[in-house]
Amino acid sequence: MRGVAEVKEPCSLPMLSVDMENKENGSVGVKNSMESGRPPDPADWAVMDVVNYFRTVGFEEQASAFQEQEIDGKSLLLMTRNDVLTGLQLKLGPALKIYEYHVKPLQTKHLKNNSS
Repeated sequence: MRGVAEVKEPCSLPMLSVDMENKENGSVGVKNSMESGRPPDPADWAVMDVVNYFRTVGFEEQASAFQEQEIDGKSLLLMTRNDVLTGLQLKLGPALKIYEYHVKPLQTKHLKNNSS
């Protein structure tokens, strides 16, 4: 008879913060936007700012998809999970990380900064 698999506690991953250092796997953190030459508000990013953002956080291969689809900052902030998972034709693993650890936090931060 097979044993029951042990259920482990889910690990908590830190969310995107402009004060965090870059992580090699691209799952969390970026340098301060002003230091990178991008405007601080993603809504003001040009297509190449979006591309360079994803290159900087470790998604070198996937960054070109944003350029091919002409995703600028405003478009990035409008993207849904489905857009990232299917519309960019990326592998599922990187697409999930891109959405959960980058697109969604950027959207949340933008909404908080512009809701006052």
